[in-house]
Amino acid sequence: MEGLKVSDANLVIYVHPSKSKKVSQAVLRDLGAMLLKFDERFEGVLLAYEANIIDKSAKILSGVHPYFGVTIKAKLLLFSPKPNMLLEGKVVKLRQESIHVIVLGFASAVITDEDIRNEFKHRTKHGEEMFVSRAHKHHVIKVGTMVRFLVKSFDEEILHISGSLVPSHTGSIHCLEKNSVEGSVTNRSRKKMRDNDRESLLQDSVATDVNALLLNNDHQSKTKKQKN
Repeated sequence: MEGLKVSDANLVIYVHPSKSKKVSQAVLRDLGAMLLKFDERFEGVLLAYEANIIDKSAKILSGVHPYFGVTIKAKLLLFSPKPNMLLEGKVVKLRQESIHVIVLGFASAVITDEDIRNEFKHRTKHGEEMFVSRAHKHHVIKVGTMVRFLVKSFDEEILHISGSLVPSHTGSIHCLEKNSVEGSVTNRSRKKMRDNDRESLLQDSVATDVNALLLNNDHQSKTKKQKN
């Protein structure tokens, strides 16, 4: 899935002097408060981190008294979806006018009917709503389906994604991968058939040339005998 990146960062965490004996805990608590929130400094949503305190002899900073700064070096896992990226998520709600998806367990996405390609038709079967492909009857999208969709926009403040199922390479991940495998097998079979056909034609051509040569030799032999 696209939209994920790892970034190295040098940060300064401000710690109150009352936490001076538990600096590591204070730093981790501060970093934990940043999780699952969009941060402009990182240009993404912080999903996970690995941090090391560089300077353990932190000093009180002028202007922010009585807090002191702790310098840390961190490796950050960020979620930063951009338009035209492909994301994956689980369908949690489906109606004729929209499909609602949860990405990575926290970000919500909605795909409205105008962004669902015409290939899919809305149906209700045994009280369950779903979108079924007209081209591939086994390509079904319903609640619980893992889908791959295209990003149209991302609201950083509320972590909301607007998505699209218009491109042909979007839809149910299971069906897309199955069709891809079947297509690959079919292409290999077709290639093998073409190779076999070429080999057969070559063999026929060689056999024809050999027969012609034998007939020609036989004709020449008979002609010589007649002359003798």
